[in-house]
Order: sequence, then structure tokens, then C-alpha cells
Amino acid sequence: MAWSTRRLAQLAGTTVKTIRHYHSIGLLEEPERAENNYKQYGTPHLVRLLQIARLRDLGMPLADIAGLGTSGETFTQTLRTLDAQLAASIARSQELRAEIAELLDHHAESDVPAGFASVADALTPADRAVVMISERMFDEQGRQDLREIAADHQEADDAFNTLPPDADVEEIQAVAARLATVLRTIHEEHPGTKNPPLGSTRRSSLQDLTRAVTELYNPAQVEVLRRAYVLAHEAEADG
Repeated sequence: MAWSTRRLAQLAGTTVKTIRHYHSIGLLEEPERAENNYKQYGTPHLVRLLQIARLRDLGMPLADIAGLGTSGETFTQTLRTLDAQLAASIARSQELRAEIAELLDHHAESDVPAGFASVADALTPADRAVVMISERMFDEQGRQDLREIAADHQEADDAFNTLPPDADVEEIQAVAARLATVLRTIHEEHPGTKNPPLGSTRRSSLQDLTRAVTELYNPAQVEVLRRAYVLAHEAEADG
């Protein structure tokens, strides 16, 4: 007894549209037709559909199923590839869960970059924005340096964060001098921060980062940063 396309779809737990698609891409052989031109499916077609469904459940793409043929070795290699992909996906999911847990533990906001949740309260919105932009430009070592710096060095933050845009020169210089001392310590602990690892587009990346800083901080704070970097580099050159 032969089955119609609709009945075959019911038995295999699929749809008529899917069966037609499998025919079109060569996954399922066309059946013989009756005198009335109706398709007549047999047990091999049902078994093939169930096999395809099983492989799809394992995560195998249709293109890979089509290329399997009858070689057991090919099937084994495909399974190993799938297993490696699943392992990578699981590892990434675990990393994401750990990151989400950290954000929940510290009640962090959405603009807190990965790895900064524990120090988020000490970062102003401008600080968080600069860190997010910097993370896009730095390599992994540079990002790790940023995380450690944010956790270990907040000595000049209060004075810098509360500096008004119309601060006088003396106040700007005083805050810059304190920040320069912090910068020297940071450069000693993280030598790579003297010349941040910005990759092949270093020049344009520095320009982009500078533009972001000038838009995120007020004029007095921007001047503090400029002076602090000059003072830190001069002291390092003399030392």
C-alpha cells in the first residue's frame, strides 16, 4: 500500500511543503506515480524522512545531510564537527551567564561594559561611555588593562568628576598634577597603556577616542586630561 504526500507528512511529523522542499534539493527521492499521476510513497521514503528529522534534531544543516551519502566515516566527521560547535556554544553560554550574574549581583545598568560591573558605582556615565568605546578599539590585553585600572585606581576620580566647566587654571593644574601621579603608577603597572594596543588603525582610533572624550567631558576636565598626560610623560622621560 502506498501513501499520499499528505499521509506521509503526517506519519513523519512534517509538512507537505517540507517534503516538496526535500525533493527540490535532492534530499528525498521522487516516488513513483500512479496512473492518476498521484505520488505513491513507500516505507523507504518514510524512513528517510525520519532519518533527516533525527539529523536535524542533532543540529545538522540540510547541506551537510545532503553530502553524507553512505559513508560512515563522513558521518562520524560531521558529528565531531557538530560536537565541537556545540562545545564552543556551551562555553560561550556559560560566559554570558557569568556576565549576567555579575550584572545582577551589582545591580548594574545596561551601559556597563563586560568585566566592569563590580566598579560600576565608581564610574560616571562619561567614564562608562569612554570605557565602552575604548573596549571596541583595544585588543584583549588592552581591555584587561582597562578592567584592572578601573578596579585599582580611583584616587583622583572625585576631584576630576566634580570639576566644574569654568574651573580656574590653578584648580585645573592641581587636579592634573594628582592625576599625573596616578597615570605614572598605571604606566608602571601596565606598560602597554603608554602606547595603547589599538591595532592597525591606531592613528584613526586615537582620533576617534579623543573626539569622544572631548564630547563626554566638560572643557575643564578635558584640559585636566591633556595636562595630566603631558606631566606624566615628562616625569617618565626625566626619570
